[in-house]
Amino acid sequence: MKSVKLACALVTLFAATTLAEDAKPITVAATGGDFATVQAAIDSIPKGDKDSHILIIKPGTYKEKIKISKGQTHITLKGDGEKPADTVLSFDDWAQRKDKDGKDIGTRGSASVAIEGSDITCENLTFENTAGDVGQAVALRTQGDKFIFRNCRMTGWQDTLYANDGRAYYENCYIEGRTDFIFGRAVAVFDHCELRSKNGGFVTAASTNEKDPFGYVFLDCKLTHDPKPFKGPGGNVPVPTSLGRPWRPMASVTFIRCTMGPHIKPEGWSEWKGDDGKPKPARYSEFASTGPGGNVSKRVDWSKQLTKAEADAITVESVLAGKDGWNPKAK
Repeated sequence: MKSVKLACALVTLFAATTLAEDAKPITVAATGGDFATVQAAIDSIPKGDKDSHILIIKPGTYKEKIKISKGQTHITLKGDGEKPADTVLSFDDWAQRKDKDGKDIGTRGSASVAIEGSDITCENLTFENTAGDVGQAVALRTQGDKFIFRNCRMTGWQDTLYANDGRAYYENCYIEGRTDFIFGRAVAVFDHCELRSKNGGFVTAASTNEKDPFGYVFLDCKLTHDPKPFKGPGGNVPVPTSLGRPWRPMASVTFIRCTMGPHIKPEGWSEWKGDDGKPKPARYSEFASTGPGGNVSKRVDWSKQLTKAEADAITVESVLAGKDGWNPKAK
């Protein structure tokens, strides 16, 4: 009897696996797809479904508020264009915009795309907020666990990427903004990404949980700036930009082998005072920074220069493994 039950269980498992592998991708397109909007395609996936789902999003600009809800897992969103700019998920909300009850929607509510489910992968997409210089206006907010973004773009002005919770891996991504344009308490690795500063400001505003050994880790990234505006005699000096300021005490940000443009301030980092008027403590560190902004001789004395041994120990796997051994680079 036990052998019969085991055989039945194996058949059921094989059938479920086969169905998952043979599942037809969901196509999103303005015309001719399974769904005309990204949100409609997401809504077709039941909460609690353990199967994997792939959304193939055809080129175009999809102006809609998009949300993957808590309980929606194992979803891949893949842009079908030749490059990320071909497939754009866009909206123009900002924190002070009023809801139907006349209240501010807030920073959290301003996100063009909000991801609250876990085990979510996004590839070859642009996440965009076009509100402009109107305060906090989030392009992408993540609040779950185990996110992978490959070859994606996040564009906006203030608070572009709200990496608010869980673990995330960004590979070959482009992220732009001005004020605190990468912010939140997530544990995240940015691997070979470009961070484009617009008119000075702050690259990061981490609010890392004190118990977490790492917050944001940038590996082999490029820090660039818009060609304009400039300041100073002849207009040839880029607007000074800070690597970060601590949104919460004990914020953690690490740059390893990153190339920094001339816009990065010689002191590197900025303070953020708490309600008591005292600067919030932060865990800021670098290793082998290069480029015009990578001269660390005038860095603030409360930041740290890592040794080679310390830097070598900081890898994608060591930062993101957690208790379950998650490795986003595993095939």
